[in-house]
Amino acid sequence: MPSSSAPAARSASVVIVGPASWNRIVVLDRLPEPVPHMQFAEDTWETVGGTSAGKALSLTALGRTTRLHAIAGTDAEGERVRDALRAAGVQACWDDGVTERHLNLMTREGDRVSLYLSTPGATEGAYDDRMRASMLAADAIVLDLAAEPLRLLPLARSTGTPIWVDVHDYDGRDAYHRPFLEAADAVFCNADRLDDPVAFLRSRIDAGARLAVCTLGAEGAVAVDEDGAVGRVPATPVEVVDTNGAGDAFLAGVLDARLDGAGVTAALEAGARSAASVLRTRHLHPVLDPVIGAEGR
Repeated sequence: MPSSSAPAARSASVVIVGPASWNRIVVLDRLPEPVPHMQFAEDTWETVGGTSAGKALSLTALGRTTRLHAIAGTDAEGERVRDALRAAGVQACWDDGVTERHLNLMTREGDRVSLYLSTPGATEGAYDDRMRASMLAADAIVLDLAAEPLRLLPLARSTGTPIWVDVHDYDGRDAYHRPFLEAADAVFCNADRLDDPVAFLRSRIDAGARLAVCTLGAEGAVAVDEDGAVGRVPATPVEVVDTNGAGDAFLAGVLDARLDGAGVTAALEAGARSAASVLRTRHLHPVLDPVIGAEGR
C-alpha cells in the first residue's frame, strides 16, 4: 500500500518513477577478474542508491518541485531508504514491495560492477488513476529502467507530458531499452558502450526525440537537439570522491535548466555543475552527508 512523505495534493513539476535502493559500496584497487582469487577492499560503506533516488535528490536540491514514485519494503534497509530521502526533503510516494539492494564494486577511477541482490517487480496498478493525475500535472516525467516504469510507459505516453529517459550504458542493440527509447522526448546515455555517440544521438532525434544527450566521463558531454544542432561542454573540474549518482545529477541539472527555458549548451553546463556537486561526496548527493553520515554507515 503506498505511503507518502508529503501531502498528496501538492502537484509536482517533475514526476520520477523508478529505483531507490540501499547499497553497499566496496572500493577495490581493480575490478575482480573472473577467476577464483582473494582481494582486499580499500574502503566500504552503505548508503542510499538507485538512479531515480539520485535524480530526485538533485532536482529537489535545485529547488525543483519533484515527486518520486518508488518501491521499498518495510524491512530495515527499506526503512533506511525511506527515512534518508524524507530527511533530505524528497517528496516521495512509496509502494510496499521488495527493497532493492545493490553491492557496487568500485575502483577509484570510477569503474563499477553492480551486483543486484534484490529487485522489486512491477505493481498490480491499483493506484494508476492517481499516477495518471500526477503525470498530467507535471511538466516532465522521468522513467528509469525498471519493471514498474516499463509497465507505466503506455500510461505516461497517454498523458502527453514530455518523457525523459536515461538508458545508461546502452549498447545500441539491447531490446530491453527499446520501449523506453521509443517513448522518449529526451534521451540520456553514457558513452561506455557506444562506438559513435553522436551518430546514436542523431538516430534518436531522427526517431522523434527532441533532445539526446551522451555523457563522456571526464571529457564532458555532447548533445543533439531537434534542430540537429550539436552542443558540447567539458566536465567541471572537481576532486572526485565517488562517481555513483553523477549521471543522475547531470540529467537533473539539464532537466531543471531546460524547464527554465535554457538552451542546449547552457543546460549542459548546468548538468555538469550538478554532476560535480555529487562527485565530492560518498552519497548520491551532499544533502545526505548529515543524514547518513559523511563516512557512510
